[in-house]
Amino acid sequence: MKNISKSFPGVKALDQVNLQVQQGEIHALCGENGAGKSTLMKILSGVHPAASYEGDIYIHGKRQNFDSIKDSEEAGITIIYQELALVQELSVAENIFLGNEPKTNGLIDWSMLHSKTQQLLDYIGLTIPTNEKIKNLGVGLQQLVEIAKALEKESDIIILDEPTAALAEEEVDILISILKDLKAKGITCIYISHKLKEVLRIADSITILRDGQTIETIAQSEATENRIISSMVGRELTELFPYQNNKTEVPVFSAKNFSFTKKGGHAPLVYDINIDVNKGEVLGIGGLMGAGRTELAMSLFGAYEGTPSGSIYLNERPVLFRSPKDAIQQGVGYVSEDRKRFGLVTGMDVAKNTTLSSLPQITSFGVMDKEQEIYQTQQVVNKMRVKSPSLQTIVNTLSGGNQQKVVLSKWLLTAPKVLILDEPTRGIDVGAKQEIYHLMNELTAEGVAIIMISSELSELIGMSDRIAVMAEGTITGEIPRNEADQESIMKMATGGPSHVK
Repeated sequence: MKNISKSFPGVKALDQVNLQVQQGEIHALCGENGAGKSTLMKILSGVHPAASYEGDIYIHGKRQNFDSIKDSEEAGITIIYQELALVQELSVAENIFLGNEPKTNGLIDWSMLHSKTQQLLDYIGLTIPTNEKIKNLGVGLQQLVEIAKALEKESDIIILDEPTAALAEEEVDILISILKDLKAKGITCIYISHKLKEVLRIADSITILRDGQTIETIAQSEATENRIISSMVGRELTELFPYQNNKTEVPVFSAKNFSFTKKGGHAPLVYDINIDVNKGEVLGIGGLMGAGRTELAMSLFGAYEGTPSGSIYLNERPVLFRSPKDAIQQGVGYVSEDRKRFGLVTGMDVAKNTTLSSLPQITSFGVMDKEQEIYQTQQVVNKMRVKSPSLQTIVNTLSGGNQQKVVLSKWLLTAPKVLILDEPTRGIDVGAKQEIYHLMNELTAEGVAIIMISSELSELIGMSDRIAVMAEGTITGEIPRNEADQESIMKMATGGPSHVK
């Protein structure tokens, strides 16, 4: 890609960007949110047609003009987006072969479709029924289905945009193994990721973008985490996890012998949960994908219909949240791992999304005060450093990291006593992560109790006062900060010895 420039209203997203990738290599693309990585890949994959940008694309030395995704796919390019492109009501098999279904005598051969799907799932080590609907899968499993879908197309170039953002470490190992197999077959991978240890582990070359410009391309032999970070943000980040001890001994939120069975379900989603979090404390929740971490958060927040048992206490008083509205009114906020589905209304602007959970503050007799909406939004998005052309910008046009900041801004306006953060830095660059960690410190200093679910063990260890670990729907152990290491957490997550209270 040579001298690529692309502008949107009010923003120059790319300015004379150059990217050169060799056949059969894994080439990482790094940069902060808003640096232009996804825009560059949308140009390469035909999402942004040739007439909408300046510059040239060459594949095997031949100049290309892509006016659609179909054009790029015909040239051997497949992209897996950070925001998943799956049809929720269709099955795994139907999604993988959507638009390319095997047919016999003009009719879909369902037996062959499911057989081929099973082969792909076996290849990537995914044990789910081929007829399972996508909507019944968690974000991590959906990501692996996207990868199976890309493998089915047998492309020469596969672009992966934050492919491991929702994956636990064992799934990351599976993906890396798959990519190394593809590399051995001469397939080229362009790999966008904020997880720098992962990049250093897998990439042959690394190109870094900053503010829509190419900063440098580094060979694996010369790459270090500090060099990549310095190129990405233009400065050294000396302390990745700026932990502060703001913990008190004042109880704020607890669950005692808590279990929850979803409406229509036969077995509990989570059972015999005992957790507590104090004023100013960060309680980390660890575990492998499928352990029940998100199910616990959603159950506690009142997001599911069903039958709870046991007790929940807020400020040492028993409470029952029958809906998220109940939880919000009593001072509990929840940042979902799936911001597109549960965190944002993507067709609305920044201001409307930011004030969604605190409408009583900006309404009088049922009428919204527009000036208050703008004023309150401006205060909180400034604090969160949201990069947006205006408060009227549609959220769906922002980068993934800035969308996450809007979600956090929404909950800041509610002044929560308890804030549940479910994968709060998923798909966010290293600079933005630091901003969120500093925000967590500010909140705990103000007395907010934080429950943080994270698949990144370094994040759990770096920012938590205590870590509770889940497996198969229950808490298997708890470990204080000063004893926490990756090995002990993984032992608990896989049912091994634990520091149970």
